[in-house]
Amino acid sequence: MQNDGTKYALITGASCGIGRELAKQLAADGMNVVLVARDAERLRQVALQIERDSGVTVRVLPKDLRAPDAPREIHSELEATGVEIAMLVNNAGTGVYDEFCESDLQAEIEMVQVNVTALTCLTKLFLTKMLTRGSGRILNVASGASFCAVPMLAAYAATKAYVLSFSESLAYELQGTGVSVTCLCPWPTRSGIQESAGLYDCRAHRGRLADPAYVARVGLAASKRGDMIAIPGLKNRLLVFAMRFFPRIMNTRVSAWMFECI
Repeated sequence: MQNDGTKYALITGASCGIGRELAKQLAADGMNVVLVARDAERLRQVALQIERDSGVTVRVLPKDLRAPDAPREIHSELEATGVEIAMLVNNAGTGVYDEFCESDLQAEIEMVQVNVTALTCLTKLFLTKMLTRGSGRILNVASGASFCAVPMLAAYAATKAYVLSFSESLAYELQGTGVSVTCLCPWPTRSGIQESAGLYDCRAHRGRLADPAYVARVGLAASKRGDMIAIPGLKNRLLVFAMRFFPRIMNTRVSAWMFECI
């Protein structure tokens, strides 16, 4: 890809896990990147590594997407510097692992803000110019939890179901505009969410976790093709297909077993 000094990919949650790998792989493909995360020091370390390895221009925007004004601040600061976002990667996400009646309300509200509200705002803010140009890509990172209810992760699974439904609807609306929307739905992957949500003790996260570099490659390849949904791993794709033929209560029981503490 030819490096255009004004065109960038914007990646949220870029300081670790899938987000960091997405940023690294986009940069390796010759794309300038804007990295967004709340951990400023870790974000700068990632930026230095990408600049050293890929030679592209890296901009760092330490922002906490739990803050309602953060998406507009990101958009305004990039507009002021003439940065053109050719690809938007809504990767930032957080989770709350507990029975809903026992979980912390503020943590649930902040999760909805990051997983749903910030993603929606950033998409709205950057989509207008993409449509004016007649080109652009949006990659929204959801989850395997997008496809069914998940007890112990009730609100988290609901936020990821929103991301999947929103992405599918938007992809359909944008047909023929030159702007594509892809929803990446990874199953348990090595990332910061195990630590932040305390998922280490459940069955789904005690086994072998997916490599974030692999998940990123699958998502970016699907985005390039203009696919609507990307599910890394053949077994996971088969599982999602099989879930269509079982009653929803059965899928919920299976997911409850998978995310039970052991």
